[in-house]
Amino acid sequence: MNNKNPQNLFSLNGKVALVTGASSGLGKHFAKVLAAAGAKVIVAARREEKLKALVYEIAQDGGQAYAVTMDVTEPASIKAAFDSSEQLAAVPDIIINCAGQTITKKLLEQTEEDWNQVIDPNLKGCFLVSGEAGRRLVKAEKGGSIVNIASILGERVGGGIAPYTISKAGVLQATKAMALELARHDIRVNALMPGYVMTDLNRDFLESEAGEKLRKRIPSRKFCELEDLDGPLLLLCSPAGQAISGATLAVDRGHLVSGL
Repeated sequence: MNNKNPQNLFSLNGKVALVTGASSGLGKHFAKVLAAAGAKVIVAARREEKLKALVYEIAQDGGQAYAVTMDVTEPASIKAAFDSSEQLAAVPDIIINCAGQTITKKLLEQTEEDWNQVIDPNLKGCFLVSGEAGRRLVKAEKGGSIVNIASILGERVGGGIAPYTISKAGVLQATKAMALELARHDIRVNALMPGYVMTDLNRDFLESEAGEKLRKRIPSRKFCELEDLDGPLLLLCSPAGQAISGATLAVDRGHLVSGL
């Protein structure tokens, strides 16, 4: 493939992509985007039935996908999922770390259990999955791209979600540390930082009075849509971004540059 041809820059033909947290939300959307760009997609999460439904959706759209169950907080589960991925397709050369969650609760009400439920999948999971992916890519003598899904809340803060903001700040620093050590193996590591994205899950809140106040604090006065993330994601995964590593890319319609 002639990567110098602009029409080929964002193509993922011949690539195998693994997406964690693919059973819903951003992970599900990203899996569809990568498949549409030509990648064979391994969708990974704990909810097997939802993964099977996603595989069917991708196939109906002309893509190719496989489902593997994975708990990103358990090394044995991660290893088994990568073993299955290699049997189904090949060593994934694109990894999207999208698994995660949050708990909305005031700081003084957060418990150690709350902390673990957020930090473990969001930060520990990112570290464990990236490590397993990196070791396999090095052994296979393949380059690759790891994209960690962070958040603008990794740079700024919001009330009631302290463990989440801490985890996403950690993901940003982990991205740079991984990029430094994996560069010699031709493995790029970058972070995508979405702003507030309008989805079915949060639409009611974002369209509420509180959401309206939030929207007015964004310089563009607009929330993001899922599709706004497609181009930036493909940039970080494809030949178009072959010289980008250690970057943290905000996609937030200017929210981070709002005045204090």
